[in-house]
Amino acid sequence: MNKVHVPQSVILPVAVAFRFAPTISTELGAIIDAMKVRGITGGSGKAVFHPLRTFEYVLVPMVIRSPSGGGKTTLTRLINGLTPHFYGGQVSGTIRIDGKKVSEWPMWARGEKIGNVFQDPRSQFFASEVAGEIAFGCENFGYDHSMIRERVEESALKTGITPLLNRKLTSLSYGERQKVSIASARATHPEIYVMDEPSANLDMQSTWQFAGLLGKIKNEGSTIVIAEHRLFYLMDIVDRILYIENGSIVKEYTPRQLMALTEKQREKMGLRSPFVPSEFLPDFNIAGGSKGVQIKSASINLGGVQILKDISVAACSGQVLAITGTNGAGKSTVGKLLAGLIKLKSGKVLLNGEAVTEKGRRGRIWYIMQDLDSQLFGESAIDELLIGLDPSQKPRAMEILAKLGLEEFKDTHPQCLSGGQKQRLVLGAALMRKAQVLILDEPTSGLDGRNLRRVASLIKELA
Repeated sequence: MNKVHVPQSVILPVAVAFRFAPTISTELGAIIDAMKVRGITGGSGKAVFHPLRTFEYVLVPMVIRSPSGGGKTTLTRLINGLTPHFYGGQVSGTIRIDGKKVSEWPMWARGEKIGNVFQDPRSQFFASEVAGEIAFGCENFGYDHSMIRERVEESALKTGITPLLNRKLTSLSYGERQKVSIASARATHPEIYVMDEPSANLDMQSTWQFAGLLGKIKNEGSTIVIAEHRLFYLMDIVDRILYIENGSIVKEYTPRQLMALTEKQREKMGLRSPFVPSEFLPDFNIAGGSKGVQIKSASINLGGVQILKDISVAACSGQVLAITGTNGAGKSTVGKLLAGLIKLKSGKVLLNGEAVTEKGRRGRIWYIMQDLDSQLFGESAIDELLIGLDPSQKPRAMEILAKLGLEEFKDTHPQCLSGGQKQRLVLGAALMRKAQVLILDEPTSGLDGRNLRRVASLIKELA
C-alpha cells in the first residue's frame, strides 16, 4: 500500500496524533485530520499520557508496545471512546476520526466504525452461545436476517471456530473465547480495528491463523491498532511500532528496526523477542524429589462432553512440569482437577503418595486461573495478599510485592491494575499461602518481556 507523505514540521504539546486511513481511496484521495490526544489523566488523577512531539502517519496497521501498565490499553480505549465515557478520567486535546471529532460521533456510529477485541474476552460478551455472540453486533445495526447468517458463517470460518457455533460460551476455553471475540469484531466489517492483546491466550497454530486474518484485513484497506506483548507473529504485517513508557510515546520503529535491536536492548526495554520462538523452555536443571502430586486414570465429563479420558501424570516436589496443547485440549481442566475444583468421573489424585479428596486438596494445591478478576477480592494490592492471614504477615507481603515489581502499587485497588500486574498479584497471593503445589494457568499471558523473565526466575526459585 502506498503511503501518504505527512509533514512533521509542527511541534505541539500533545501526547500522540495518528493519521487514519480507513480505506485505500480515502488514503490516496486526501489527507484527513489526525487523531490527537494529550494530557490524559485517569480517575485517580495520575497522568497516563504526557505531552510530547506530535506524530502523524498512515496507520495500516500499527502495534502499540509498552511495559505492563505503561498505557497501551488506555490508548486503545481513547480510540474507541471507552475513555472517558465508561472508564472515566479527564481528556484534553482532540481525538479525530475521518477528520471529525470523536465527541461528535454518536456512540452507535462509533461502534459501527470501530471493531473492538478486549484483553478479557468475557467483558465484551452479551449472548450465551457462540453464534448469537457473533451475530450480536450485526443485529444491533439492523442487518437483515440473511446478511446476519452470512456474516456469522463467514467470520466463524475465517477464525476457525465453525465447529463451536452451537457451543455455550461458558463451555469454551479462554483461547476459544478469544477467537469468538475476534470473530464478533470481524462480523460487522468495521473500517478500524482496535485490539488489546488479541493473541494472549491463543496457541501457536491459532496465532498464525490470526496473523493470516490480520493480513487479509490489512489488504482490504482497514486500519488496525494492536496493543500487544507477543510480537513475532506481527513482524510481516505491521508498518509501525510505537513504544510507550510511563505514559509517553518514547520510540517508534519499523519491524526491521525492532528486529535489529540486540537482545540486551530488548531486555532493557522489557520487550519480548520479535523472532519466531523455537522451544523456549529455560534450562532449570531441577532434580525431582520423592514427594509430589499424581493423577491416576482420571476421566472428566463437562456438560456432556468428555474433556479428559483416562489420563495419568505425576509431578515430583522440586520439579517444574509444563502442560501444553491446543486451545480447548483440556489444560485448564487438569489444573482445576488437581486443585479440587472439579469432580472426577473416575480415577484419583494422590498428594505425597496418599489419595486426597477434592476438599482435602484445596489450600494445599493452589490454582491460579486465567480469569484473574474472579480471584481478586482485596481493597488494595497489599490487602489482597493478606486476606485470611494475620496482619503480622504484612512485612512478608511487602517483600513479595517488591519481588514481583508491585511495591509502588501496594495501595492500588486490584481492579485498577493492568492485566500483567494482576497476573503477578495473584501469583503473590499464592506465594503468601506457601502451598505445596502451585498451578499456573497461562502465567505469561499479558506479561511484557521483563516481567515474563521475572516470573520464569521466580518459578525456578520456588522449585
